[in-house]
Amino acid sequence: MKYLLCTGNPGKIDELHAMLPGIELLSLKDAGLPADLPETGDSFAANALQKARFARARTGLPCIADDSGLEVNALGGAPGVFSARYAGAAKDDHANMAKLLKELEGATDRSARFRTVIALVDDRGEHLFEGEVRGSITSARRGTNGFGYDPVFLPEMSDLTFAELDAKLKNAISHRGHAVWKLVQFLSERQR
Repeated sequence: MKYLLCTGNPGKIDELHAMLPGIELLSLKDAGLPADLPETGDSFAANALQKARFARARTGLPCIADDSGLEVNALGGAPGVFSARYAGAAKDDHANMAKLLKELEGATDRSARFRTVIALVDDRGEHLFEGEVRGSITSARRGTNGFGYDPVFLPEMSDLTFAELDAKLKNAISHRGHAVWKLVQFLSERQR
């Protein structure tokens, strides 16, 4: 079975390929779709479903879409669904982190969580799989692995930021890892 992976984010593509061995994943480019799919929803679930529905309607393929973000308690849950565009439409990871660190200067509560919702849309319907990991925001960037806010996110169960962890360990404990595990379990049970 081939699945269309509905993201243009190279970091997410690499992570999902690593976490879904044995599943043939097609890219948006393979399907002739633009790298930026519509995501105008007010929640991670709404955005993931919007992207998967958009791609499914145009290709007829089973579609897997993800929407993820960072929610910081001191910022009332921001950046949330605007995580990728926090510092502007350019989706610049460095600018997003700089804005976040600036807004948290002097904050005593640096607690945060990363959340992911994965949508699967196929001929059997629509299914959602959620993952979450709690942690805190560091005062400076640390590490060079990963993407997005990884250099400033310190998961609760680690002394290392996501960007300091190797990819295999990060994938095992991350929000996306938890959601993908639920998706894999679902697909496995469905094949029985």
